[in-house]
Amino acid sequence: MIIVTGSVTARPDAFETLLDASLAHVARSRLERGCISHSVQTDCENPLRLFFFERWTDTAKLKVRFRQPGTTEFMAAVRAGAAATEAVEVYQADLADMA
Repeated sequence: MIIVTGSVTARPDAFETLLDASLAHVARSRLERGCISHSVQTDCENPLRLFFFERWTDTAKLKVRFRQPGTTEFMAAVRAGAAATEAVEVYQADLADMA
């Protein structure tokens, strides 16, 4: 399984627009082959920061997702409304058996 995390801190005047773009991006990603889950949350300590958490079946499907027009449009919205961004981090993970 592949896990992707990232965040963006919106400018106050751009938060609602960036939130709408984020929710549309998440909904679109959930329909793509290989997406196990994708979510966006507002940071409790910084209400202008949006945090993304994604799980994908494999790297190949994730790479296809990064080339989708919707992803390109979302990144343009981030550039237009962000006060700060963090690097997207990609992890390879195995589900642990805790039994």
